[in-house]
Amino acid sequence: VQLQASGGGLVQAGGSLRLSCAASGRTFSNNVMGWFRQAPGKEREFVAAISRDGGSTSYADSAKDRFTISRDNVENMVYLQMNLLKPEDTAVYSCGARGGRVTVMSRSWRMYDYWGQGTQVTVSS
Repeated sequence: VQLQASGGGLVQAGGSLRLSCAASGRTFSNNVMGWFRQAPGKEREFVAAISRDGGSTSYADSAKDRFTISRDNVENMVYLQMNLLKPEDTAVYSCGARGGRVTVMSRSWRMYDYWGQGTQVTVSS
């Protein structure tokens, strides 16, 4: 699976962004997908994950009620709609895919086998 994230940018606090992650591969629907972020000097942290069929989602406390993860298994896309952005959301956001047909929506980036390059999100105050 090859992944490519896009959609980042500079936005004011309270604004919104929609990140996209394009995946290649015929078996995309077999992969649990996740979004993670990494701010300068900090470890990569979990943001959200979605099950293979899109029926289940999981969010970090910091993302609940503000962010929404979704996927389109026909178009091989994963999205992260981010609303009410805060300066502390500033980070490089990356999408990851779990391999091996696993079903657990892990919150550990170490459990994801495939990564795309990140996209920078900067939220100004």
